[in-house]
Amino acid sequence: MARVRLIGPEPVTVPELGGRTVQPDEVVEVPDARFDAYVCQPTTWESVEEPKGLEPKKTAARPQKEG
Repeated sequence: MARVRLIGPEPVTVPELGGRTVQPDEVVEVPDARFDAYVCQPTTWESVEEPKGLEPKKTAARPQKEG
């Protein structure tokens, strides 16, 4: 499981975590498959530990033209 920290100013209730209320500055474990759904909210959550076994996202490279 990945880990994220709540950096928002107010506690939030997270239905995905069984309706648990997460306090500001608290670190929680989230399912690896849902990690991106948290860190895409940079004013609310920050990454603490990324999912294991997942490669960093890469952008497609343009094919090089030969000479």
